[in-house]
Amino acid sequence: MNMLYEGEWTTEKFVANNEDGEFERQTTTFRNWVGEDERFPVEAGRYHLYICRACPWAHRTAMARALKGLEDVVSLSLVEPVRIDDGWEFSETHPDPLYGEAFLRDVYLRADDEFTGRVTVPVLWDTERETIVNNESREIMRMLNEAFDPLAENDVDLNPAGYEDDVDRTIDEIYDPINNGVYRAGFATTQEAYENAVDELFDALDYWDDVLSDQRFLAGDVFTEADIAMFATLIRFDHVYHTHFKCNRKAIHEYDNLWNYTKDVYQLQGVEETVNMDHIVRHYFVSHGDINPKRIFAVGPDLDFTEPHDRDRFEAELPPALSADD
Repeated sequence: MNMLYEGEWTTEKFVANNEDGEFERQTTTFRNWVGEDERFPVEAGRYHLYICRACPWAHRTAMARALKGLEDVVSLSLVEPVRIDDGWEFSETHPDPLYGEAFLRDVYLRADDEFTGRVTVPVLWDTERETIVNNESREIMRMLNEAFDPLAENDVDLNPAGYEDDVDRTIDEIYDPINNGVYRAGFATTQEAYENAVDELFDALDYWDDVLSDQRFLAGDVFTEADIAMFATLIRFDHVYHTHFKCNRKAIHEYDNLWNYTKDVYQLQGVEETVNMDHIVRHYFVSHGDINPKRIFAVGPDLDFTEPHDRDRFEAELPPALSADD
C-alpha cells in the first residue's frame, strides 16, 4: 500500500495486514485540537477541510459540518474519488484551492517535509499556520460540534449533555465490527481472517437492528455523532461492501430497522447533499486493483433512500434545523 516514507512517496514500505492475514488500520498522526490552546484558535475562515466524498471517515466530518451549518466557517474541497498509484489526487474538476497542489501528499509535506505514514482523508488544515491540525475523523467531528459551536448557524448538538458517555461508548462499539469491520473483511488475506470479520460484522448488525426496534437512534431519542458514524458505513454497504468486500450474508435493505434507519438519517436536512454514490462506487471498485483487477464496477442495487420510512413512530428530540419537513 502506498505511503510517504521520510518525505518520499513509496509503494513498498506499508504493510496493511498482519501475519494472520488480518487488516490493521494505521493510527492517525496529526492530533491537535482547535480551541485547545493559542496555536489553533476558533476562527471563522481560518480552517479548511480536505475530504473525499467516497471515504466514510471523511463523510463523517462533511456530515457534521453540514448538520451544524458551518459551511461559511470551515471551507471544504474534494480530492478525486479514484485513488491509484499516486494516492489521493487533485484535478481540474476537484483542484486544491489553497496551493494548487497535484496530490494530497504534497499538502502533507507542507505540514511535515519528512512525514512518514499513509496519506489519508479527512484533513483539517490551518491556513494561518499552514499545517495539518488533525487527520482523525472522530476528533474532527467532535471539534466541529463543540469547538466551532459558537460559530454554527444551526442550533444542533451532536453530543448533547447527558448522552456523552452513551455516544462515546456507541462509537467505540460500532467501530471495530462495523465501521472497520467491512474493511477487515474486504482486505483480509486469509479465509479465516475474512470469516472472522464477517461473523463479527453481522453479529453487530443484527444487534443494532434489534436495538433500533425500540428506539429511533443509536443512543436513544436523540441524533448524535454515533448516528453519523453508523450512517457513513450503512449508506455504502449495499452498493460496495456487500459485493466488493464480500460482506454478502445480508444486505442492509433486508433489515427492517437498519434499512428504515438509514433512510431516516439520509432524509435529515443537509445529509443528502453529503452523499455522492457515483464517487463511492467508482472509488471502491476502481481504486482497489488487488481486489478487483479488471476494475469493473457493479451497477446495482437500485435503492431509493428518499422513500418513506417508519422511524417517526418513535418519540425523538430532533432539532428543527434537522427536520426533513423544515
